[in-house]
Order: sequence, then structure tokens, then C-alpha cells
Amino acid sequence: MLEFKKLTNNIILMEDYTEKFEKMRIAGRLAAETLDMLTENIKPGVTTDFIDKLGYEFIRDNGAYSAPLFYRGFEKSLCTSLNHVVCHGIPSDRVLNEGDALNVDVTAIINQHYGDTSRMFCLGKTPVKVNNLIETTYESMMRAIRLLKPGLKLGDIGHEIQSFVEKKGYSVVRDFCGHGISTTFHEPPNILHYGRQDTGMELRPGMTFTIEPMINVGEWDIKMLKDGWTAVTKDKSLSAQFEHTLGITENGYEIFTESAKGYSKPPYL
Repeated sequence: MLEFKKLTNNIILMEDYTEKFEKMRIAGRLAAETLDMLTENIKPGVTTDFIDKLGYEFIRDNGAYSAPLFYRGFEKSLCTSLNHVVCHGIPSDRVLNEGDALNVDVTAIINQHYGDTSRMFCLGKTPVKVNNLIETTYESMMRAIRLLKPGLKLGDIGHEIQSFVEKKGYSVVRDFCGHGISTTFHEPPNILHYGRQDTGMELRPGMTFTIEPMINVGEWDIKMLKDGWTAVTKDKSLSAQFEHTLGITENGYEIFTESAKGYSKPPYL
């Protein structure tokens, strides 16, 4: 789940982050396992409410809590964003159809730590333009992740994503960003998915945050719906997103939300 860009860059790092990382692994693993479980249940004919119910029960039955539930008034356990919905789509009685592209965003809290991740799902046979957008979005996230190490600057993350997707003819949403995460759902620093190289805060061992680019086929402008949560593309073009929670180590990075089943991007089954 995303946070609006209103946090400051004040951040306190732990000198010994061993315990913190262990708890982040547990939370991240559960979030990833939730998406793994949902994969075989996401198909044409089911509703996004059904997906939300399954996710809520799985997280609850594993001794954890769904972070979005009642967060700032949000009434569901997951976010389900379809087609031209950029993020924060609210589960409902909407039935999934052949050709739909769906993002499911899961955040689990366990041992007071958060694991936050999202993946795209293709319903049946999706058009080539959908598949290309999803592939580019996933690769933009992974290209940024593969850069991570102490000393890298936040602007380098955004620049890598922006330059890659814009060469493909897509645009990067500016209104939402990744965020620091640990014992708080959203904390500094902001992780922008666009930017200039060699600018911004330097990464340090012990930092934990999300990278979660939202990429549009059309322009990057978004519009908020009246529910106060759902963000859609202003031009009604398709949008896609992936998200991982990760930490900076002494020599590189660790992804806490990788799928144990290898479900990184569609097709999964």
C-alpha cells in the first residue's frame, strides 16, 4: 500500500538491525504467502470482495493482521486495482472478467512489523498491450532493486525506473511513492519512482522501505474518485504496479517479500 508524498526525510537507523531484519522477513514472507495463496483463486467469475475475504482469513489464521483494514478509514483488508485503477482500489462485488488486469496489494502486521507487497494478475487471455505494460513495470522495479547498496542515492532509484519506462513509451505516476516501513506502515524516507541521478539521501545499512512503481500506458496524471481512496488514470489508460519490501545490507540488499513459489510476474500457473 502506498503513502502520499508528505513525509519528511528524517530517519533514524539502527546500528544493529539483525533483529529488525528477522522480524521484517517474517512479515514479508507472510505477505508474499498471502499472494501465493490467492493466485489460484484469482480467475474470471470471482469478485474482488471474495479475494479480500480470502486474504483477510489467511493473514488472520497465521496470527497476523491486515494493515489496510481500518487504516485511515479504509474498510477492506486488501487493495484490488483493476485496469485503469492506479492504486488503492477498494474490493467490491465487481466480478472479474476475461482480459482484466488486476493488482492485489497486501500488507501484513506480525510481531509489530509490516510486510507490504503487490503483484499484477492477468485474468485469462489478456491483450498484448497489457502483457507488455506488466512486463515493463515488473522489470522497472527489479532494475531499481538490483542497484541497491549502501551509498546509492534515492534519486538513482527513481532515475532508473523513469528512464527505463519512458524509453518504452510509458509514464511514471508522480502522485504516489514508495516509503520507509518497519514498525510503522508508512515512515521516511519517500521513495520516488522518478528523479535525477546522484540526488537525495544516501542509502545506509539497516534501512527498510518499499519500491512500488505505478506505470501508465498514457499520461502520468491521476484522478481521485469520490470514495477518497481509488486513484485512476486521468486519461483512462491502463496502469500496472508491482511492489516489494526490502532492506539495505552491508553489501547490497535483501528482498523480504519474494514468493517462495517463484511467483514473480504473470503467468504464475
